[in-house]
Amino acid sequence: MSGTVPDPEATASAVFADEGLTPHAWSNHPGTVYAPHHHAYHKVLVCVAGSITFHLPEGDRVLGPGDRLDVPVGTVHGATVGATGVTCWEAGRR
Repeated sequence: MSGTVPDPEATASAVFADEGLTPHAWSNHPGTVYAPHHHAYHKVLVCVAGSITFHLPEGDRVLGPGDRLDVPVGTVHGATVGATGVTCWEAGRR
């Protein structure tokens, strides 16, 4: 997880604008678990509040405010939301 980001939403906005993607926001309560699954698109995700741990083939990756994760097409992944909940912005790239 990275250090404190002054404005995680501005960071997220810049990431998606730079790549020509239109994100949507989502939030989950503390402890929410996503079972392993995959997508037919490349997922670009930026955490803007709280934390979430993604369970990836190469190991766990903890995201906090301002952290980015790219999940390639077809990559099986799950996730567990941290103790304070999470808000992320994400978009798919075909």
